[in-house]
Amino acid sequence: MIRLLGIDPGLRFMGWGLIDVEGNRLQHVASGVIATDGAESVPLRLCELHGALQKLIRDYRPAEAAVEETYVNRNGASTLKLGYARGVALLTPAYEGLPVAEYGAMMVKKSVVGTGAATKEQVTMMVKRLLPGAVIHKADASDALAVAICHAHHRETARQVMSGRRMA
Repeated sequence: MIRLLGIDPGLRFMGWGLIDVEGNRLQHVASGVIATDGAESVPLRLCELHGALQKLIRDYRPAEAAVEETYVNRNGASTLKLGYARGVALLTPAYEGLPVAEYGAMMVKKSVVGTGAATKEQVTMMVKRLLPGAVIHKADASDALAVAICHAHHRETARQVMSGRRMA
């Protein structure tokens, strides 16, 4: 059995989801959202995200992490802030010694729903089907669980890519 952490980066709400994988059997462990106060400075919010992720990793001891890649939108400032949060989402598990894989939103949706054009509602519905008993309160947590599920399906390929990067 292996425990995987999925992360859906965000500066205001960062979704996280933990699953256990044994063969092709998936089991929900925990999920939630790390929320930061928009009135705080960006550096303090990033520290908050880092500390909360670090605590999750130390409490739940996942073996690997996966982070959703961000998309670029029309608002450059929003994209930049999302990039800061994504940096924390990549750095924290790596700092804690975990291999970290990255997946695009379309690949995550395709892995969970079967189509890269799936809606958030479809993703949440399939996450609940794939992880019976999972209680999901926010779409960010559902998205993070979807990232973890995607990684469960593609982790062998991702590990080969990550190993290649380390060797280079």
